[in-house]
Amino acid sequence: MSSTLPTRLSRLLAMVPYFLARPGIKLSTAAADLGLTQKQLTRDLEQLFLCGLPGYMPDDLIDIEFSSGYVHVGFTAGMDRPLKLTGTEANMLLIALRTLLDTGAVDADAVRRAMAKIEDAVGESHTSASAAAAVVADDPVRQAIRAAVAESVALDIRYYTPSRDEVTERVVDPIMIKAVDGHSYLEAWCRSSDAVRLFRFDRVLRAEPRDEPSSPPDRAPARTVAAGSSALPDDLPTVRIEIDPDARWLLEYYAADADDDLDVVPDDAPVAATLRYGSPQWLERFLLGFGGRVRLLEATEDGDVAAAVTATARSARARY
Repeated sequence: MSSTLPTRLSRLLAMVPYFLARPGIKLSTAAADLGLTQKQLTRDLEQLFLCGLPGYMPDDLIDIEFSSGYVHVGFTAGMDRPLKLTGTEANMLLIALRTLLDTGAVDADAVRRAMAKIEDAVGESHTSASAAAAVVADDPVRQAIRAAVAESVALDIRYYTPSRDEVTERVVDPIMIKAVDGHSYLEAWCRSSDAVRLFRFDRVLRAEPRDEPSSPPDRAPARTVAAGSSALPDDLPTVRIEIDPDARWLLEYYAADADDDLDVVPDDAPVAATLRYGSPQWLERFLLGFGGRVRLLEATEDGDVAAAVTATARSARARY
């Protein structure tokens, strides 16, 4: 998926209807509602002040006052209603709602009603998004995980770790389900790791209950580490990569650490990051899989991966 943060353009398109419906709202309150700092919101409002209808004379521009610490809209330039949800936006909302269902910490009927309303809002052309989310929510693996947590029983799981490109069989003692950055995780004591780990639902390939209770030891630490995350053992090699804007989602999926705060990196700019990897072969497949949208910024510690990627790409192109 792409970055979950809205682009500046999408924020600007939504702001006028937002402020029109909340006349005189405090700038700090609006910033908190919109998930921005006051500095970011002020910068966006300064940009809106220069937008408007063709002609771009003073009377054609959006009139929005915010210098007093409170926001008032004088002229909307026609931007007086929120935009309708796109199919992508509807999918993102449905995925978030599915995550809430996984945690079991909300009214399941209320969540399903919200999913139905989203389906109605986007129309019949996007009803498949709701159906897909419902199918994921009712996946047997997810059901088994939720049941194990509710009934406090141990689980046999088959789990994929992207950074090592390996699938392992584990016995875990479930503790609870957590929602982190839009994904559902099982927090559990992993008997093979002898530690508490977080297992992301969509990486659990199989989950079967054992005929024994979940019994994490008393020494289980409070702080958890995501299995396959950047908090893996330090002996894994690292490499610096550059990621195109449309592939930013891999920062979360592969637990890569961006060099800079994404809030200050322009939406259309590539992102430099540090990636842990299990083997040169996995790194080569990883780079080839993104078709040039992810690039090495420095040589690897164990082998010339860049040369191998180039040779493979040339060989593939020669076949056409």
